[in-house]
Amino acid sequence: MKKRPGNNRPASGTVDVRLLVRQAQAGDVKAFEELVVLYQDKVYNLSYYLAGNYADAQDLAQEVFVKAYTSLGSFRQDADLGTWLHRITVNLWLNIRRRQKNSQVFSLDDPVQTGEGEITRTVAAVDPAGDPVEALEGKELQEKVQKALLSLPEEFRTVLVLREIEDYSYDDIAEVMQCSLGTVKSRLNRARQALKEKIRSM
Repeated sequence: MKKRPGNNRPASGTVDVRLLVRQAQAGDVKAFEELVVLYQDKVYNLSYYLAGNYADAQDLAQEVFVKAYTSLGSFRQDADLGTWLHRITVNLWLNIRRRQKNSQVFSLDDPVQTGEGEITRTVAAVDPAGDPVEALEGKELQEKVQKALLSLPEEFRTVLVLREIEDYSYDDIAEVMQCSLGTVKSRLNRARQALKEKIRSM
């Protein structure tokens, strides 16, 4: 199930995010705590898509806000806080992945925790009342896609998650991954091709 991040701003239009940022930059801890409340769901959702399980997603999200707190002084007031937080999320996750010896399981079937409850995501969903052969083939395809995605380099996996699961625009991805639009398109094309080749070879 795709979930469009939009402009990464809080839903409430009554909150002055820029004011809270200025207060937090001045050392107001309560102002920063308010920012955490406003953005924690967005950060956690992306963390879950990248990490693939609740425990690691929670750890990653916590690291994101610790990093954000210590780096808040460098945040530009003309930038978007949500995009900045997502950039930190991706960078931290890539750093963690580089340090890991074993890959974490990324399940495309696990429910995703959102502010409105759990949502279920599936790949090539099959009607359980339909042809059992078709159902088996659908399940096998899901497993192949999951294994293929896990085997991709982190940068390919990241761009696929941002585009195909989070439904980011190319511009959004370029902002989060801090690369050019051309690089995003090229990397996404190569990632899609690599995913197809991995699936074919299984």
